Amino acid sequence: MDQQDRRHFLMAVLGTVAARAATAGIRFASSGFIWQNNIEEGIQTTARFGFKGIEPFRQHVTKYLDRPRELKRLLDDAGIQMVSCSNGGNMMVDFLDPASRARTVEDHVRFAGDFIAVFGCRHCKINMGRRPEGGPTKDQLSSLADGLNELGRRTKALGLKLAPHPHIWSPLEREEEINFVLRKTDPSLVYLVTDTAHLTLGGMDPVALIREQYGRVAAVHFKDTEAKYRGYRGATPTQEEHRKVNLYKDLGTGGVDFFAVHALLSNQNYQGWITLDLDPPRPGDGSIDEMLRRNKDYLEKGLRVKL
Repeated sequence: MDQQDRRHFLMAVLGTVAARAATAGIRFASSGFIWQNNIEEGIQTTARFGFKGIEPFRQHVTKYLDRPRELKRLLDDAGIQMVSCSNGGNMMVDFLDPASRARTVEDHVRFAGDFIAVFGCRHCKINMGRRPEGGPTKDQLSSLADGLNELGRRTKALGLKLAPHPHIWSPLEREEEINFVLRKTDPSLVYLVTDTAHLTLGGMDPVALIREQYGRVAAVHFKDTEAKYRGYRGATPTQEEHRKVNLYKDLGTGGVDFFAVHALLSNQNYQGWITLDLDPPRPGDGSIDEMLRRNKDYLEKGLRVKL
């Protein structure tokens, strides 16, 4: 090997070592949504597949809401953590109407303090409720921003970053809505949980948005879409379309450039959670184990992630 080839070889080795070091702080989790109400099976399966955390919804852990430490013992025994627990169930989730905003904030503060904080979570991930017909007005988005600022101030006192989740069919669906709310909120109080599929289906480039708003990113969700949505800038697919054919796909389906997303996070030395935010398998998708195996294989063999 001549001197030039040796130099190129060493640079490649050092680049690989640097990339692995940059991703050492990333932890991968599964979505508790896959198992619906069977969180116990979800915990055991998540641990068996080597993921370090699980992220359920409130309505799927209702039997533990008054005894969170019992659920924490199940997690501790399995050797995994709760990433966060999404809002839902009988909580008020209406930030758009100023008349409902105060109760919405109080419900979320109570849930964050009495439940989420018990698990040592770093952030409080919340969905924003239903999208108004025709999309939110500026007044509604301003009300949303005011509510998030107040809620973020109070969750910060609990040691939690407030992280609203842009989601299709919600008030934060399109890029201009996300940017409007981010401009209106305090960056020390309000962050984001960015989802590669929702950003793509909402007409955005997830790589560009995560890069631009990186300082506001508290956590990341990975899921894919059909390849036809790569670079898509059209109207958001409807819920009726989603009922007919699942819009959310296995990693590697082609709608999301995960190599670019992962490279961006690695280069930024991202130290947070990435949740495989998958839906329960539909007919033809195989079992939950088969679905998790496909996506784990993509992480390990495609993205060269070591779980």
